[in-house]
Amino acid sequence: MGILTAIARRQHEHRQRTADRLTAVLDSGLLPAELAEMGLYYRAKAYKDLSLNDAARAGMQQVADSGGRYAPRAQRGLANLARLSGDFPTALAAVPTLGWKGRHHRVLGDIRWSQGDTGRAVAAFEAGRAEAEQHSAAGERAMMQVRLALAVSFADPVRADDELVLAHQLLDGLDQRSNTLLAQVVALIKDAGTGDVTTRALSLQADIEAAGLPFLHRFVELALAFHHAVRGEDQDLVVTIGRLRELTVSGDFAYFVDIAHFMAGLPLPAAIRWTESEEHVRSAWRRKVQARQEHLRTGA
Repeated sequence: MGILTAIARRQHEHRQRTADRLTAVLDSGLLPAELAEMGLYYRAKAYKDLSLNDAARAGMQQVADSGGRYAPRAQRGLANLARLSGDFPTALAAVPTLGWKGRHHRVLGDIRWSQGDTGRAVAAFEAGRAEAEQHSAAGERAMMQVRLALAVSFADPVRADDELVLAHQLLDGLDQRSNTLLAQVVALIKDAGTGDVTTRALSLQADIEAAGLPFLHRFVELALAFHHAVRGEDQDLVVTIGRLRELTVSGDFAYFVDIAHFMAGLPLPAAIRWTESEEHVRSAWRRKVQARQEHLRTGA
């Protein structure tokens, strides 16, 4: 199977199968340099989706060092991997070097929402969506819209409804399985505090497993942590945090464990390098839970 076919099929098969296909083609040694660079980049992306982040970092670094066409994308990948490891200052410092090709607005928005900074996250994703429109990049525009909906979903469930409608419109006709599943996570967060979130989460976990996108399990557990914190379900929250710890034992996405503690007002030893003070981030996430509780209580 050729490398272009392997890349094209990645949205329709388990990511491990994609990684194996790309490895087989790369190991043949028959690819010209540009196609080899493409294969290395997309294999590194597959490794990231499989939570094999040491392999992902090695691949991204190799592509970034090559200085070729995919180097800006690899630089973005390295910035994202820094964020996933909890090194937010390093990720933030990389943003000015990325530009459009490195999807600077996307990287910045992911940093901001993770720290509970909804306003600046939304501004970054809106800028990224506008830039994608200027470049006629339909896939990137849809991706930015899903992330915008994600940032909004914790803070404003009413607006999140509208943003999700647009996200599904932009995803229609595109092969973006991970973003389609992420949009379903957004719907869980938007509905946190209501009765059927846990049941829907279990169904979504099965879809994520079948898609071979294990990194999304962390997002579902974060949605459940928010749900249980809003409902004051302390024991369920403890169980959810335990699952999050197991899912982030490698260190990647470990800041989701911190966020879950912040949501519930639970103490936690400092471990993550935030760009703001830990107390600032803690307060931001706790306020989101309190605001959702008030919204459910008053309907306003």
